[in-house]
Parts: sequence; structure tokens; C-alpha cells
Amino acid sequence: MPPRRILATGLTGFSGRHLQPAVASILPDAELVPLDCDLTDADAVAARVRDVRPDACIHLAAIAAIGAAGSDPAMAWRVNLHGTLALADALVRCVPGAALVHVSSGDAYGRSFTGGIPLDERAALAPMNVYGATKAAADLALGAIAGPALHVVRLRPFNQAGPGQSDAFALPAFAHQVAMIARGLHPPVLQVGNLDPERDFLDVRDVARAYALTLARVRTLPNGTILNLASGTPRRIGALLDDLLALAGITPAIEADPARMRPSDIPRAIGDASRARALLDWAPEIAWDRTLADVLDDWMQRVGSGNT
Repeated sequence: MPPRRILATGLTGFSGRHLQPAVASILPDAELVPLDCDLTDADAVAARVRDVRPDACIHLAAIAAIGAAGSDPAMAWRVNLHGTLALADALVRCVPGAALVHVSSGDAYGRSFTGGIPLDERAALAPMNVYGATKAAADLALGAIAGPALHVVRLRPFNQAGPGQSDAFALPAFAHQVAMIARGLHPPVLQVGNLDPERDFLDVRDVARAYALTLARVRTLPNGTILNLASGTPRRIGALLDDLLALAGITPAIEADPARMRPSDIPRAIGDASRARALLDWAPEIAWDRTLADVLDDWMQRVGSGNT
């Protein structure tokens, strides 16, 4: 039976804003209720869970940018691990038997990517940064908690892109600068980090659809299920920049910015989402050209309105 009352964390975030229309399309009878309290306040979380009494919960909230997590590790651990444990504990105590869809991250595979091949869910979690470590820890902890009192499904999405994303990530950081230059608000010089790595990108709207499909089928998925969400297609970071510049019709100078370089960058990180395709009947549908165009258009509008 699909859930009728779904508690959601992170609804105001990047993925959360795209989740709402996806759930409305796939689960039209479901009510999506925000966890509108501090995730690090265990008592407040328990009170909210007790008040809502959800059939299911989807947990999106996190310190999601690698740089932000690295600059304040204590906060990243409080939110990404301890906040997750507080939520799980509240569900177990207040609505035993509820389902939890936890959004982890493909970044948790870390050093396992060094082989260069697409990774499936059997790959070891071997994080190489604070963000990946906090997500891996929460992922493993929920795997241990899964049982009669809490039905857990863990999703590991790879790099997401689309309109509305913060410029704390590579593609929107490029798009922000491209938009500033295209509108004549910045000199024609664009600063970049390492352009050589290859990453597995998905449109956030495809990812949100996978989240909604997971919620719709959560009770039919075995407790403790892990699903990668990935395209399986490697895209070179530098090629993304080239495509954005072509879309904008500009040719700025490109300068390497040491502050944007990551010493732990691995050459290629790709996922294998065969299991999600089989269990959710899901595959990416949005053409990458559309994603890039929408990202650039979003930043052109934001820069034009001063809402950056």
C-alpha cells in the first residue's frame, strides 16, 4: 500500500523543491509534510514526528556541499549523521513500523572509484572527504537499524544538476560566472578548478522522480535495500564548461583558481543503476542538453534579477 502521509526533510533545498511536483505526479493522493524544525534538535524532531505520525519519511536534509562540510566538519557530522540518527530514533519510538527513504550519496564510494569502472551497490564505501564520510556513516548506521520497527531504503544518487542549485557545485559555479560575463557584469575571465575529472551527472528532476517512485514502492522493496541513482555516462568537467560557453556564445579567458582545486579528486566516478532500473522501473529521461540549457537559463535569470 503506497504511503498516504509522508514526512519530508529538506523540502526547501535543491532536491526538495523538485520532489514536490514529482510526488504530486506519482502519488497524487499522498500528503507531503515538511519536517519544519532543527534536525539537530532530537526533542523537536521527535515532537514533529509524533505530531505528523507519517506512514513514510524521506530524508533529504544535509550539509550537501563538499566544501561546506569540509569547512565545518562538526556541523556536517551533527546534521548528516546525528540528525539522521535522531530522525530514525523518533520514527522507531513514535511510529514503529514506518518506512524511511534515506538519501545518501554516491560520493560515499570515494576511493572505490579508483578502478575507473561503474560501481554498483556492492562496492565498498570508502569516502575521501568529510561529506562522503558523514553520508557513509549514516548509510551504514541505518542499515544496522533496519528491522521490524523501521523499514529502510537507502538511495545513493550521483551528481545532480538542474535549475535552482547553489553555486557551491561545479556546474552551477560555471553557469553563474558565464551568466555574469554574458550580461556584461563581470570581466571576460572565468575561474575554474580541475577540469579533467569525469563525473556521472543526472538531472535533479529525474532524481526527484526516482525518489517519488521509491516512496510509491517502498513497502515492496526489501528492508535495507540500497539503490544507486546514476546515468552510467562519464562527463568531463571541462566539456561541461565548453558546452555552457557555446550556449552563451562567449569565449572568456579561463584561469585556474587554486581555491577550487581538490587534492583528493579522482579521475573518474561513474555509477551503475541497473538495480534501480529493475526495481523502480526508472531510468533518466531528461536529455543532458536540456539540463545544461535550463541551468544556464536559471542563472541568466538570477543574475538579471540580482537574486544570486
